[in-house]
Amino acid sequence: MATGSAPRDDHRAAVFAGFLGWTLDAFDFFLVVMTLTAIAQEFHQSDAAIAFSITLTLAFRPVGAFVFGLLADRYGRRLPLMLDLVFYSTVEVLSGLAPNYTTFLVLRALFGIGMGGEWGVGASLVMEKVPPRLRGAFSGLLQQGYAAGYLLAALCYYAVFPHWGWRPLFFLGGLPALLALYVRARVKESEVWARTRHENWGQLGRAIASHWRLFLYLTLFMAMMNFVSHGTQDLYPTFLQRDWGFTPAQRAALTALSMVGALTGGVICGLWSDRIGRRRTIVAALVCAVLLIPLWAFAPSVPLLVCGAFAMQFMVQGAWGVIPAHITELAPDGVRGFLPGFAYQCGVLIAGSVATIEALLAARVTYAWAMAVTAVTVFTLCAIVAALGRERRGIVYGASPGPATG
Repeated sequence: MATGSAPRDDHRAAVFAGFLGWTLDAFDFFLVVMTLTAIAQEFHQSDAAIAFSITLTLAFRPVGAFVFGLLADRYGRRLPLMLDLVFYSTVEVLSGLAPNYTTFLVLRALFGIGMGGEWGVGASLVMEKVPPRLRGAFSGLLQQGYAAGYLLAALCYYAVFPHWGWRPLFFLGGLPALLALYVRARVKESEVWARTRHENWGQLGRAIASHWRLFLYLTLFMAMMNFVSHGTQDLYPTFLQRDWGFTPAQRAALTALSMVGALTGGVICGLWSDRIGRRRTIVAALVCAVLLIPLWAFAPSVPLLVCGAFAMQFMVQGAWGVIPAHITELAPDGVRGFLPGFAYQCGVLIAGSVATIEALLAARVTYAWAMAVTAVTVFTLCAIVAALGRERRGIVYGASPGPATG
């Protein structure tokens, strides 16, 4: 018999683990974003060369989603999640020890594998446990672990970087390994997975292949969503330094404040999507983001720049707050550990060049114009793709699938 949610203590433990796992994953990723110019100087490389390491990390995320997603649908959510946490923590610490640019690139590629594995496994575990009527709210909370990680990276950058440089920041990236112990002790396996699991690899492979059309749509949709987020976040600290002359402390402070906006927007829009629908919420947030571009990129004063940064990330992460609920609802039982996460990370692969593109554009104009042109393009296209899709808001996992709304 299908049930709507896990017991309260169980789903709370899963939400905590999923949120913190994605937080620490994002924290590790955004350390490169925050320290980009310092790493470039030490390795005698250009900003674009270090931005390529960001692109490389994003490009390898589908590998992690593929491997850990398959394991999650075949063997359950808990074990792959624990293995992934230990793997990417180890790689992050080693990144802080990289002796040269080439080694750093290799390690950032390996980190991409770990980063790609966490989201799909964690999201499927959490979304299968929380009450359907509150899935959007928990979705917003879960996804904003990403913004919380960016906020944490900014705060640690503010406290550590001016005194000890960039390398000690990466040593803090070993913390997610401790979270694996919490998952082992407190988080129970998904009951939905236990009821709908495939008996062998052949059954799982055929189930995945039968949903290729859904996979292609989700990949396109997640490519646009990742253009939206990475296009407004990855080079934002560099924009503040190059166009505004901000000090490290000023960059960290404004980035942290923008992530407060992201956290707020993600939770509020996720909750709102439980009322008006997933697609409507995403489209509304993106339309508002388009209107905010002049304030975000071309603010005439620092106070207005602060307002623009806060409001932009409220809308960008407002749209993102709907994603865990929306795409796991679209994914059928039995492939939920693999399909949403792999499509998400294939979308990342497509969008992974955005930081390099913006850096190259900025070399010819300014970071403001490079980011503004990118933003208006991807916001518009993403809203169209979201509006043309379907949704299955509030379905009960483990039950017979209901009709998707078109």
